[in-house]
Amino acid sequence: MEIVDVVKTFLPNERVISYEPIGNGHINSTFMIVTDKNKYSMQKINTNIFFNVEGLMSNIDKVTEHIKKKAIARGEDPHRATLNFLPNVETGKTYVLVDDQAYRMYEYIDYVFTIEKMEKPENFYSAGLGFGAFAKELSDFDAGQLVETIVNFHNTSSRYRDFKKAIEFNYNNRLDDIKKEVKFVKDRKYFMSLFVNKLENGDLPLRVTHNDTKINNILFDKETGAPATVIDLDTVMPGSYLYDFGDAIRSGATHAAEDERDLSIVDFDLGLYEQFTKGYLEACGDSLTPMEIKMLPYASIMLTLECGMRFLTDHLNGDTYFKVHRENHNLDRARTQFKLVDEMEHHIDDMTAIINKYAK
Repeated sequence: MEIVDVVKTFLPNERVISYEPIGNGHINSTFMIVTDKNKYSMQKINTNIFFNVEGLMSNIDKVTEHIKKKAIARGEDPHRATLNFLPNVETGKTYVLVDDQAYRMYEYIDYVFTIEKMEKPENFYSAGLGFGAFAKELSDFDAGQLVETIVNFHNTSSRYRDFKKAIEFNYNNRLDDIKKEVKFVKDRKYFMSLFVNKLENGDLPLRVTHNDTKINNILFDKETGAPATVIDLDTVMPGSYLYDFGDAIRSGATHAAEDERDLSIVDFDLGLYEQFTKGYLEACGDSLTPMEIKMLPYASIMLTLECGMRFLTDHLNGDTYFKVHRENHNLDRARTQFKLVDEMEHHIDDMTAIINKYAK
């Protein structure tokens, strides 16, 4: 079905003037739709990854509705506070299935910008404010209402079991060349279950997590420069705030590319860590439990270690999950993550001091 025909299932009374691809997402295809009445964004959902579209959109609907109600109560514009998805005119659902493909539409948010690459430390502080505000808005939401759109996504114990299986089977005979990296992971086996166990026994509360806290998943207001809206909600599901904090640091508190081959330039920037921490805790620190605050310094290590372990597992399995563009690409990615882990471990006291400095 043509894009125009899909639009009609959401907007039967509006005429499409134009549409064009936008964004640089690696999973979904996004289009800007201009009609005779308004502008919208349309996305074709990648059902190879998100096969439970019903659950995915149910999560998003519940979370965005919660944020909108709070914005209205404060007298703010709910159309800028979060993404606003359109109901399909036939089903009332915020997606439509067409020829085994899933589509959704939401209001286009204007007068905003994204940051693809941090130009200055203050950008990371703003990101901390944005993701912290997202956590604050949902701190009173019952995360048990949500489903796991990707099962065991940040279950590090489960990821470690996958890693051990990859070692056991060694399908592509790569094990002999990566003994150092395998030892690095195995030496931290004790650490893998820390967050999982605390969630299971109730020491950590179950929270609504974004699970992709990169800086380009925030829309910033063009006039004020302040974070306006958190986007890319496909991986919103139950988990721990530690996941979002840790992954933001993993991806943002370094100047090296994720697949940097020259490990001598892979660094953990404590200054950037402080910038994000300051913004995050300024926005949501009063919503965190003492245990969440205590565990924040370890979140960065955990999420970076988990990511590196996943890259190494995929390397052992023959690069079946992550896209690779050169020989040993996943191995390079794993080594980069492990270098960051090593640096973070050496800075754990400094990281703890920064958390304590800004915790409320």
